[in-house]
Amino acid sequence: MKILIIGSKGMLGKDLMTVLAPYEPIGVDRAEMDLTDAAAILAKFEEVQPEIVINAAGYTAVDVAETPDGQQEALAINGIAVGALAELCAQRDIPLVHFSTDYVFDGMKMGEYKEIDTPSPLNQYGKSKLLGETLLQKYATKFYLIRTSWLYGKHGKNFVQTMIDLGKKGHQLTVVNDQIGKPTWTYDLAESVLTLLVEHRPYGIYHLVNEEAVSWYDFAVEIFQQLEMPVDILPVSSQEFSRPAPRPRNSALGNTKFPLLRSHKDALQQYLSTL
Repeated sequence: MKILIIGSKGMLGKDLMTVLAPYEPIGVDRAEMDLTDAAAILAKFEEVQPEIVINAAGYTAVDVAETPDGQQEALAINGIAVGALAELCAQRDIPLVHFSTDYVFDGMKMGEYKEIDTPSPLNQYGKSKLLGETLLQKYATKFYLIRTSWLYGKHGKNFVQTMIDLGKKGHQLTVVNDQIGKPTWTYDLAESVLTLLVEHRPYGIYHLVNEEAVSWYDFAVEIFQQLEMPVDILPVSSQEFSRPAPRPRNSALGNTKFPLLRSHKDALQQYLSTL
C-alpha cells in the first residue's frame, strides 16, 4: 500500500514514518506543502498517487490559539484543511487517517469519554479540532478519526522532556493536580495505526491512548520516580496555574473499539530508556 504521511517531520509523524517503514511511506511536512493551499495538496496527490493518506499535521499551540491570529491559523489548519483533504480522498476513494484530541470535550463528564460521546470544547484549539472532525465526517467516505491525548515522544517538545529539563535545574516545580487524562507515547500510537490499517479495522472514530488516567502532577511524579531523580514537586490547582486557554478537568478517553494499549507507566519506562 502506498502511504502518504502529512506532517512527517513532527513528533507523531516521525514515529509513523518509522513504524510504517516496511511499506516505504512517502512523507511530506507542513513546510513542504501548505495545508491551507488546496492547489498544493492536489498537486501532491497527483504526484504521489497515494492509496492511504495519514494526516499527522496540526496546529498545537493551545494558548496562542486564544489570540485572533492564532485562532484563525488553528481553524485553517485543524479545520478547513482537514475538510479539503477529506474531499480529495473521497473523490479518489482513498482512506484518510486523521488525529484529533481529548480537548474536543469539556471535561464535565464523570468517567471516561467514549467514542460516541458528544464533543463540547472549552477552548479555541478544541473548537478548531472539532471543526476538522465535523468536516472529515461530512466529506470522507473512508476514514479513521483517532482521538488521542497528552502526547510525548522523542521528536518534539512535550511534557516529559519539559519536566526532565526543569528537574535538572534543581528548582521546585509546580504542576496542576486537577486535570485528568491519559499520557500517550507517540510510538505506541503509531503502532496502533499500523494495526488499524493492516487488519482493515472498520472505519470510524477510535480513542487510542495509553491506559490509566492520571493528573499532570501524578504523571510528573511518575517521571521522576522512574528516573530516580529527587525533585521537589508542588501540586497546584488550575486556578492557581492560570493559562490563556481553559483546559478540561477530566479528558480521559475511553477506548471501547480497539484492544487496549499498555499502561502509560510501562510506555513511559520504555520511552525513558530510549533517551
